[in-house]
Amino acid sequence: MKLSMKKTQGITLILLMMMAAFAGCIGGDDSDDDSSSSAAGDSSSSTAGDSSSSTADSSDSSDSSDSSDSSDASDSDGSDGSDGSDSSDSSSSDSSGGSAVSTMDGEDGGYTYASNVDNHRSLMADMCDIKAHANAGEWTAAKGIYTNGKNAEKSDGSYRTLQGFAAASGKNHGYDAFYGADGSVDTMIMDALEGTGDFAGVSDTVRYQGIAKLTANLGMVAYTIHELNSAIAKADAGNVDNDTGAPHNWDEGWAFFHGPDENVGCSPVATLNKRGADFGTEHSAGMANTTYNIQQSMIAGLAALQAEDQAGYTDATNDVVKNVIIAYSQAVLKYTYKMDSADSGEKYQAEAYAFWKTIEAYAAPYTDNACYNMNTHTMGWVGSSDAAACEAFTWTQYQGQGDYMCYNTVSHTVAMGITSEADCDKFGETPYHYENYGATSMNNILDLQDASVLGTSYDVTAWLQPVWDHYGITAEEIGSYS
Repeated sequence: MKLSMKKTQGITLILLMMMAAFAGCIGGDDSDDDSSSSAAGDSSSSTAGDSSSSTADSSDSSDSSDSSDSSDASDSDGSDGSDGSDSSDSSSSDSSGGSAVSTMDGEDGGYTYASNVDNHRSLMADMCDIKAHANAGEWTAAKGIYTNGKNAEKSDGSYRTLQGFAAASGKNHGYDAFYGADGSVDTMIMDALEGTGDFAGVSDTVRYQGIAKLTANLGMVAYTIHELNSAIAKADAGNVDNDTGAPHNWDEGWAFFHGPDENVGCSPVATLNKRGADFGTEHSAGMANTTYNIQQSMIAGLAALQAEDQAGYTDATNDVVKNVIIAYSQAVLKYTYKMDSADSGEKYQAEAYAFWKTIEAYAAPYTDNACYNMNTHTMGWVGSSDAAACEAFTWTQYQGQGDYMCYNTVSHTVAMGITSEADCDKFGETPYHYENYGATSMNNILDLQDASVLGTSYDVTAWLQPVWDHYGITAEEIGSYS
């Protein structure tokens, strides 16, 4: 059920007050935003997410696609660089586009590879080139690199492509299972490239943001998670050979997440490092806590795979997913805050959309169900409980002591913002139950076809809090945006 904008704001007002520690003041535009011209895993599982544990490997030779293109190459977008897709984010990146890295050493970003994954590392140069073409409004050229490849030439003369993975079925990243369709990652990216689906009729600014942010974040994060899960499957089966087994897949995961140092500005790492600066969660200058934590987990996970330490590589995988959730939660928080901009609201909405899609499959199942209180216009969270739980709120004290609270005897949660028994009783008078309320609400405000949601600043903390609770993410790990 989609609520109107005014009702949504009213519903969340009191809930969000309790989370003020997460959210700082909303500042002016950041220098990393794309605004320069007219446009500009479940921790209980041995795998990340709900994907199957097949041994599918992204080194498949199936990365080829039709080169036909129906997009309009006349569109123009002069956005500057931001958030994990900009070649300008790295001093060694070429803002005119990536180029194949001719000489690669055995290390990127503090991680030393156990196998040769140079071809996979070269895909990040494709990412840089796609972004550069999209920045110039060259939609056809951007799509051509995505579908046909440019920099990752294989030994047989064909090219590994970003689309080859995104469109393939049977990948171990969980997105297809969540969206109920094979090639779900490719569908979202192609919509941005072709101006269809969620991107039908949008401005050049929005289209550019979709291309730049979805390819660099959703696409590359999906690649990464697939490879880690494939590594787990091989290790569980006893294949820990550096060149052909689990360590090789693990190496590919880092290649997709970080890429060559020369092109790191086009990788998810760039997004993570920017959000660390935004939210005061930096490990060191220019490196976010999330980047450092993932780097250390990747190093530890490789060693665990080689030692056949199942607990070690499983924990490492889950920690990678946790830090991905942290970083992209920060990104969603930032850009939904900024949607009140009179000039750039649609741009920030598009960025928030892309960052939310990067984690939606891992976040939405844990946004919790909720009950709406008609008296206070707030929501009481009830976790995975069904509609009957809306009648289970009671005005009581904790073990007969202290302040009274509106406590749910089924879900064992407290409805915040309820200050009287009369208000607490209203949950049961006319029960309104919302499944995955947070995710539904998030998708409503990130509907690129709905201009009515623009011009408002949103604090989506309350919608994400159940997700953070599930993954064991603390307030300190999220930080505060200002």
